[in-house]
Amino acid sequence: MQNVSCQLNPGKVHALVGPSGAGKSTFANLILRLYDVKKGSITLDGKDIREIKLDSLRRNIALVPQDPVLFNDTIFNNILLSYPNAKKKAVYEAARKAYAHPFIESFEQGYETIVGNRGTRLSGGQKQRIALARAFLKNAPILILDEATSSLDSESENKIQEALEILVQGKTVIIIAHRFSTIQMADRILVFDQGRLIGNDSHNILLETNDLYAKLYSRRY
Repeated sequence: MQNVSCQLNPGKVHALVGPSGAGKSTFANLILRLYDVKKGSITLDGKDIREIKLDSLRRNIALVPQDPVLFNDTIFNNILLSYPNAKKKAVYEAARKAYAHPFIESFEQGYETIVGNRGTRLSGGQKQRIALARAFLKNAPILILDEATSSLDSESENKIQEALEILVQGKTVIIIAHRFSTIQMADRILVFDQGRLIGNDSHNILLETNDLYAKLYSRRY
């Protein structure tokens, strides 16, 4: 990334858009400290995140990735992973908020169903809803959604979209997405291209002033 400077406002939803390889995931990974910036700094409430203990930083961030990692364990334990001390009632409530409870209850073993290695016994939409349930259970103040609705059928996307609209409330949110159905909930949109931030504004303004954003939007962004 090159000379990126911006401020993410607390309690607001920020969408990151741009072509593949533009730097969107890199931006999110830097916040998670999967690696550190070589120049400049990233601050959280005015404090350089490199000065925050890594476990403390990540306790305050919930991530819903494009391809959630599920372990060959029960559905219950896979949700519990995000907040191991949670009560059973809280796990069930998180699943309900993520629209996962109905499909979980449809299994003969319910929450005790073994999902298979990397969740091979579940559909893509079901895995995404498990990942959303984790985020609801963790209830972290910062939420990163990395292509959370990609490659889903319309029914799964609709359910997940409904869950997202509840999940983002009151949180500082970063959304990486290619579907406008997800981007449209953003308060602000950051446009990336070749590792640079080339736009940072509302949808309507970017549509009029940013050629790349207008082009992406015209392709059903």
